[in-house]
Amino acid sequence: MQTINTVTGPIDAEELGRTLAHEHVFVVNEDYRLNFLPEWDEDAEVANAISVLGELKTLGIDSLLDASVAGMGRNVARVRRVAEQVELNIPVATGLFTYNDLPLQLHYTGPGLGFDAAEPLVEAFVRDLTEGIPHSGGAKAAFLVCVIEAEGLTPGVERIMRAVGQASVATGAPVVVHTNPHTRSGLIAQRVLGEEGVDLRRVMLAHSGDTGDLEYLRRLASAGSIIGLDRFGVDVLLPHEVRMATLLALVGEGYADRIALSQSAFCFSDWFDPAKQPKVTPNWNYRQISERVVPTLIGEGIAPSTIDTMLVDVPRRFLAGDPDPGLPAPISLISGLSTEN
Repeated sequence: MQTINTVTGPIDAEELGRTLAHEHVFVVNEDYRLNFLPEWDEDAEVANAISVLGELKTLGIDSLLDASVAGMGRNVARVRRVAEQVELNIPVATGLFTYNDLPLQLHYTGPGLGFDAAEPLVEAFVRDLTEGIPHSGGAKAAFLVCVIEAEGLTPGVERIMRAVGQASVATGAPVVVHTNPHTRSGLIAQRVLGEEGVDLRRVMLAHSGDTGDLEYLRRLASAGSIIGLDRFGVDVLLPHEVRMATLLALVGEGYADRIALSQSAFCFSDWFDPAKQPKVTPNWNYRQISERVVPTLIGEGIAPSTIDTMLVDVPRRFLAGDPDPGLPAPISLISGLSTEN
């Protein structure tokens, strides 16, 4: 029996069900909260999250992958409080989120640095995956997260990505990479993780749906990776109509088995003024897949089994470690990967 770790404990992989493959519950950096959010009410925010996420079961959603990690204010104990009160499986992640530099605590400690030591990031990530996340009540991470944004493969970003790759190889855990499709950074992520020995079929390239560049998306999928069409509702970055047209084109070309659907939504984020965010992005919520995307797919004649492939099979295969044998093996592709536009 294959099991998947969630914030409240392991579940059978078959229990995952329909899954939103890239979301957040809270994006709240604790240093920022303590110093710049004097009105923060812990109990009220947890109660709001319980109310918001409690609706998802009625929309046919069984699970939600929380991709929040250190650097985004990961607080697994807070997420656990919510998960214990909703009918929703919430696997959580380990990793480190930055567009550029590492936290100062890591600037001087590591291989070849002033305090020369084995990479502490690998040790921390492996611990989260195998022993449990500190201060979480024993919850284990189910996947890893790293980032490569428009700033590119900076020294800090590369150090984290290689540590994530090494932790993935050591534990068998899959990897989500926050990418910027406009700089084609998914190709760089595939190259670096491939060099570390990661099975590219266990890599989900998040935010790939922020572009309608089908040639780029085909290249990512052809190496076996999962394409994250995971910002439905963020119309300010790409209109919904373009996102849907891209999804329909890829499904029509046979890529459904390499597509993950989601919204990258949140119950609270300290990146935005809560009063202004709904006015700028009124459709950015957890309901877009159930209320807009799936009905459109059905209306376009997409088979229910194909929809289940994207919402059920792909997330389960990603987390459970059971790559489809029909997908390309990554070893033969690594030498052919290119970061050129």
